[in-house]
Amino acid sequence: MQLRGALLAASLLALPIVASAQPVTGLYVGAGLGPDIHTQESIKNLSLGSGTLGGLSTSSNAKFNTGFASEASLGWGFGNGFRVEGEGDYLNSASNGFTGGGRGPINGGGREQKYGFMANALYDFVGLTPVVQPYVGAGVGVQWVNWKNFHAYNTGPLAVNGVAVGSDGLNVTSNGDSKAVFAYQAIAGVAFPIAAAPGLALTVEYRFLGTAGNRSTDAVYSATTTTGRSASGVGKVQFGPTYDNMFLVGMRYNFGQTPPPPPAPIAAPAPAVQPARSYLVFFDWDKATLTDRARQIIHEAADNSTHVQYTRIEVNGYTDTSGTPQYNMGLSIRRATAVKAELIRDGVPAGAITTQGFGETHLLVPTGPGVREPQNRRVEIIIH
Repeated sequence: MQLRGALLAASLLALPIVASAQPVTGLYVGAGLGPDIHTQESIKNLSLGSGTLGGLSTSSNAKFNTGFASEASLGWGFGNGFRVEGEGDYLNSASNGFTGGGRGPINGGGREQKYGFMANALYDFVGLTPVVQPYVGAGVGVQWVNWKNFHAYNTGPLAVNGVAVGSDGLNVTSNGDSKAVFAYQAIAGVAFPIAAAPGLALTVEYRFLGTAGNRSTDAVYSATTTTGRSASGVGKVQFGPTYDNMFLVGMRYNFGQTPPPPPAPIAAPAPAVQPARSYLVFFDWDKATLTDRARQIIHEAADNSTHVQYTRIEVNGYTDTSGTPQYNMGLSIRRATAVKAELIRDGVPAGAITTQGFGETHLLVPTGPGVREPQNRRVEIIIH
């Protein structure tokens, strides 16, 4: 209830600038930009095999400053809350040193870049609030990860194969190539439709992006001993999985959204008020899916709406008395949403349709509680 109250408060504050939230229908594009909080990343097996500096092997954790992240997406909405999209992204964060590491490098840094492609599936909570549309999603894909100008060094005494390393310490540098790794992400956001531009919405979202597996790259090792003798060699640096917390602000444009029909012109003399026309669509028990007969009735209603001058089309959902009142309320809303989506597919503008669920109230056939009455499992389409 607290979440619903907060969303309702945000909706009321946004009323002057946003439009009524509608399900994403058809093709859409989007983009976002914002800060990226990159968590510590393990640096494993800073190692050299054999030679003057051979035998060194240690690990550490790289720390990062707040970086930035960006993404662009192309997707398709099914008109019922579900949508899928392909996304390209780019992330950039600078390292500001290391933690841990025992005898290994404890200073240094570099810059880590990521870019890749993700396939996402999302769900919009249609009808949860009047003008704000929350959504959640998840995705999988591939990310190319690259450390630029990686350098790590230890300034204290260090013995490698019995050779003491002096005040200049041990230096490890690398400018590794990009490595492709499996990636996954979770998405939670809110869309604010813009009233002045049907189909355009402001988006605010959080994304968690993780990569799996380790990545290895070549590195150059060098040191100066206490006697002034220099030594160097080529080894490996292994980087662990990465985890990013992104906070993005962006825009989304849905090509399938249409503006509501203009109000009917005032004529003199005023035409007689036409009576409302209604159509009943029935459902199977505990179902919100449309039968073939239901689609015929909805198609007839959509076709007849083109032959009359209407101001609005109401789509009201109902249930029988089996089940709890809370469940029945949600089921009636899902039934109304399914009918609205079918009307849109049949050519009715989405902005002309309003939906509402009444649950087990307003029974067509009065019954007691817990009764499966087919006549009460219905959606009523009213053309005003």
